[in-house]
Amino acid sequence: MHPTQHRGLRELYAMTRQLRNHWRALAERIDAVAPQEAQVLRSGAELAGALLGELGEVTAARGVYGKPTAQGLGARLAGVHNGLLDTALEVNQALRFAALDVVHVVTLLDFLARAAAHDDDVELQGFLAGWSQRLAAQEDAVRAAAVALGEDPDRAVLACTPGVAGRVGHGAASALGTFGEWLDRRAGR
Repeated sequence: MHPTQHRGLRELYAMTRQLRNHWRALAERIDAVAPQEAQVLRSGAELAGALLGELGEVTAARGVYGKPTAQGLGARLAGVHNGLLDTALEVNQALRFAALDVVHVVTLLDFLARAAAHDDDVELQGFLAGWSQRLAAQEDAVRAAAVALGEDPDRAVLACTPGVAGRVGHGAASALGTFGEWLDRRAGR
């Protein structure tokens, strides 16, 4: 196995775990104000969990493992994303950032499928290409959900995180944005 495949498969563990954990937590955060969008995230998180479940057997047959380090890294990345970034975001912003999670995983799956084809590993290529198709449908669904929020701007700008943490984070982000706009207007004159 080429080193790029080895590293890429370990990255797939990390980024799929990040996707699963981030989308689960984000779905819980936005459920009260965006239940349909939260369901899209839950479906994607379940699909990512299913990929992780199947990935272990496929990669172990090739001497590549994802626990504890690679998946642990993914969990930590999701924790940072959930704890720091999402707290300051509006619902629409959080959904658009969440779309990037699945774009990364689908692109990685496509890359690894090509690398497997290059190595004549037909089984791995089929596995990766199949999962790419399944997650690409999820990518389309989350993108559509984020775009559809444009039809309801009042809901789109609600704080992503409920409670005090959301009000504080969202307020700080709004204050920073207002200051940036003021500074840009001054610089533009």
